Amino acid sequence: MSSHILQVLVPVLPTLGRGFIVTLELTVSAIAAGLVWGTILALFRIGPVKPLSWFAQGYVTLFRSVPLVMVLLWFFLVVPQVLQSLLHLSPAVDIRRVSAFVAFSLYEAAYYSEIIRAGILGVPRGQQSASLALGLTPLQTMRHVVLPQAFRAMVPVFVTQAIVMFQDTSLVYVIGLGDFFSMAESVGERDGKLTLMLMLAGATYFVICSTASMFVKFLQRKAI
Repeated sequence: MSSHILQVLVPVLPTLGRGFIVTLELTVSAIAAGLVWGTILALFRIGPVKPLSWFAQGYVTLFRSVPLVMVLLWFFLVVPQVLQSLLHLSPAVDIRRVSAFVAFSLYEAAYYSEIIRAGILGVPRGQQSASLALGLTPLQTMRHVVLPQAFRAMVPVFVTQAIVMFQDTSLVYVIGLGDFFSMAESVGERDGKLTLMLMLAGATYFVICSTASMFVKFLQRKAI
């Protein structure tokens, strides 16, 4: 039985590998962009400028109230021309990948914003007052005192959200992007081994996500 499974899997490993690379690239790039934009939104939210705070609050509310699959479809079906013109993309660029990257980045930023905001508010205000008393500007205090502490405390939560992001990338099948899950499904349908391929995909997600979850528990124990 195991030899039969290997005979089926070995020829399709390069195809699955290409899909897995797409999944990793999408996950890592969207997390990085989401963290940057999420940090800016968090600073807007807690800042003194009311219009920016209202904008950040509305942004977070909007994206956290809409299913991710709808965001993916919206960016793929409604605004591909806008993305091409704004980002100056050549016709050779795969708009599906760009649409998925933008959708995931904007969507994840809403969640990272709330995580970062909670982390910033968790830093004792006395430290901010002490930094200001020492002559640091509010921006320097936020950059050198508050954010480093907040990010260290939020690492376990960041990793947990990254796990969710990794799992959510499988939703790109709705726009026809060839990620790991889509490749496994396509190969299974082509070769008449759909059940086997889906089991392989599920096992791969399980191993990666459970390993990352154990890493989160390790980080939480260290933080205690």
